[in-house]
Amino acid sequence: MTTYSCTVGCGMAINGLTCAQCGTELQPAILTKDDGSTVSISKCPKECGKIKSPMCCGQDMAHSNEN
Repeated sequence: MTTYSCTVGCGMAINGLTCAQCGTELQPAILTKDDGSTVSISKCPKECGKIKSPMCCGQDMAHSNEN
């Protein structure tokens, strides 16, 4: 399961995000924009779609995979 944690250190954390279409856990990924900058995203491994990864305290939350 993927855990997203606050990078600022407030203690907020989220365990897993799931796709409402297929019920599969979203996987962390990086999207590279046309200008070369990157954005943290979470995407469905079954290609249902992708979303901006969660934010906390104005920063992208860091992810870690726990099995």
